Amino acid sequence: MSDPATLAACVAAVILVGMAKGGFSGLGALGTPVAALVLPPSTAAAILLPILIVQDVVSVWSFRHAWDRWIVAWMLPGALAGITVGWAVAASIDEKALMGVLGGITLLFGAYRLWVERGNRVVAASTSPGWVGALFGMATGFTSQVAHAGGPPFQMWVTPRKLPHLTYAGTNAILFAAINWLKVPSYILLGAFTRDVVIAAALLVPLAIITTLLSVRVVKVLRPERFYTIIYLLMVLLGGKLMADAFT
Repeated sequence: MSDPATLAACVAAVILVGMAKGGFSGLGALGTPVAALVLPPSTAAAILLPILIVQDVVSVWSFRHAWDRWIVAWMLPGALAGITVGWAVAASIDEKALMGVLGGITLLFGAYRLWVERGNRVVAASTSPGWVGALFGMATGFTSQVAHAGGPPFQMWVTPRKLPHLTYAGTNAILFAAINWLKVPSYILLGAFTRDVVIAAALLVPLAIITTLLSVRVVKVLRPERFYTIIYLLMVLLGGKLMADAFT
């Protein structure tokens, strides 16, 4: 953390995941790639996990009265299965290729939704069954375990359901708080939490809390239609960034 480039990348990563925890779902997927610009990917992910858990406390408390229990109940078991698979194949998977595919899907989905809802068109909310959510939950858990990139699969199933924007943010907060705790045993077994990793995470925690609190305040005053437009735009930008990382 004494190296300026490492410090700058870690600060940027923490700000991104803080904004995601504050309600701008999906941005958190950029955290690990940004930190991995100056650190080994496994180290970057290990530093961010304790920070994510601290941020979860802030976001869960902020949105504790606004979340969809039905969505969490369907997605969480799938997420647990995805985390288990991600843990099992972590050593053999091509992470860049996975992030490239995820980025392409995310970009196309975000662009499609922006096109469908252009000019503030009213689009019927999705009513896909719960078992579909379990499948997206598995994708969420898997990508979250591999690179803390579970936001895009969550967005693809939940965003079209047109939840009130605070309920959307709260559902995201509750689900990912549970997922992050479910990832802890695998990181411990992999020996990821070294002394240097723990110290780096502790130094970044104050910034993480401040960023999350500020993002929560912004989300709560946004108009619902503006909130979802921002989410779709973030999906397009996130998808492009993940694809760029896969090809460079």
